[in-house]
Amino acid sequence: MGVAMLENRLEYTDKLLDIVYNCQTCGACDISCKYAMDMEVLEPIYEFRIRAVETGHTHPALDKLINSLRKQGTMVPGAKARRGEWAAGLNLKDYTREKVDVIYHVGCLTSFNKDMWKLAKATAKLLQKAGVNFGIGGENEMCCGGRTYQMGYKEDFLNQAKKNMEAVKKSGAKTLVTGCADGYGAFKVLYDKYELKGNLEVLHITEYIDRLIKEGRLKPTRKVNLRVTYHDPCYLGRLGEPWIHWEGKPIPGHQRRFDPPKEFRRGTHGTYEPPRNVLRSIPGVRLTEMERIKEYAWCCGAGGGVSESNPEFSMWTANERIKEAEATGAKALVTACPWCEQNLNGAIKASGSSLKVYDVIELVEKSV
Repeated sequence: MGVAMLENRLEYTDKLLDIVYNCQTCGACDISCKYAMDMEVLEPIYEFRIRAVETGHTHPALDKLINSLRKQGTMVPGAKARRGEWAAGLNLKDYTREKVDVIYHVGCLTSFNKDMWKLAKATAKLLQKAGVNFGIGGENEMCCGGRTYQMGYKEDFLNQAKKNMEAVKKSGAKTLVTGCADGYGAFKVLYDKYELKGNLEVLHITEYIDRLIKEGRLKPTRKVNLRVTYHDPCYLGRLGEPWIHWEGKPIPGHQRRFDPPKEFRRGTHGTYEPPRNVLRSIPGVRLTEMERIKEYAWCCGAGGGVSESNPEFSMWTANERIKEAEATGAKALVTACPWCEQNLNGAIKASGSSLKVYDVIELVEKSV
């Protein structure tokens, strides 16, 4: 089908589009294939979606989200709050007006979903306590475009990326920190893929908190008696590896070789240890791992626009992860992405599970 697409002879049947738009772009198939083979699996899936969008074969549910982004600057359904409203009373710097060393990019879901405001506030307070010279964009913060790219709307993604990087360059900040795995994957990987990132240091909040704890600027001392298991978000874990720039050509023959040799992103160098280090630094927290972790972790189900285009499939995916988490005997499922937290919470409520869901940052705040 990929060859047919490249040769412009692909027929976009309803069945093909059903397959194309029911992928959560979690990258699990990609990494599993690369365990023993040199091949790209996820990249062609992205390209299928991009070509489908370019030729007008879009999904109505995703069109609605993109129209919301174009008109309101966010794809969060039913967003009624203002983007910077969560920060009221915290006296935070605005990096678009004041010089800062670090940008805290909050992300769309955390900004617009009032249930997630506690996460943004906890992050800001921890950074303040550590004495970090940071700022937020407030009302001027823009969507990173990561989910836009996952859905196949490449031009909308590039528009968001260029606007974001223009604002970052104007600020003079050298480091951008985000608590959203999708935002992390966008700023760190996709922006670099399209040569937009430059020298910007992109860190997930768990990486930054891990650094601050090791430097002694944050000290988790209060005991949090809780047995937890950790869920690796896809775009922080296996898809959070740095982008590898390569140009070359295949060498003819029965073996798949390239000149120069191509290095493949196999998920090995994703962000796995920082969130676990942070959890282990909290007195009283006992971490029990699930069967599938790190580059082989099971997706929460929220990615690729599937939570909007096929919510039943999204919930089925989340339920599989809930069962795996319950099998560890943990009382809480901890993650490091608001989209994961929202989807897993939805599955827990629907299934009647007694598991609690926390972000790593919430537990750090309890201890600090």
